[in-house]
Amino acid sequence: MNFKGQLHLLFTQPTFIACVFSCLSAQFLKTLIKLFSGKVHSLSELLELLFWRTGSMPSSHSALVTTLCTMIAFNSGLDSDLFILSLGFFLVTIRDAVGVRRASGLQAALLNRVGRSLAEKGIINFKPIKEVQGHTPAEVLMGVLLGLAIGLAFSVLK
Repeated sequence: MNFKGQLHLLFTQPTFIACVFSCLSAQFLKTLIKLFSGKVHSLSELLELLFWRTGSMPSSHSALVTTLCTMIAFNSGLDSDLFILSLGFFLVTIRDAVGVRRASGLQAALLNRVGRSLAEKGIINFKPIKEVQGHTPAEVLMGVLLGLAIGLAFSVLK
């Protein structure tokens, strides 16, 4: 089969479609929440939030991996190696979202505050570091619930 045919199969595969839909749905909900709470100040910020920015409610990473895990459970069974692999991927992603990424984002924020303070006093030249946002447990939970609902819907309705 040629590349074009393989690409067509990928983009029409229900698990792939469900995962993309799950991620985009979470990003859309996140954008709506920020928009209606007055935290979006420009069109570029709106587009960045819609397509790229991480953090906030609900977690798009959690939604995507939950949908993937749910679809594989339905398609391959809970006793399949593929499901076990997806479950491991799910657990690592959730742990990273709530633990490692959140901790590193909080540390970056503190380092930026200290650096700005030292720069204001003329002690150092300071360039802020990127503050990667992790997720609160509630944001991850909402992403998991969204991903589960989408995964179940795609699995049952296909």
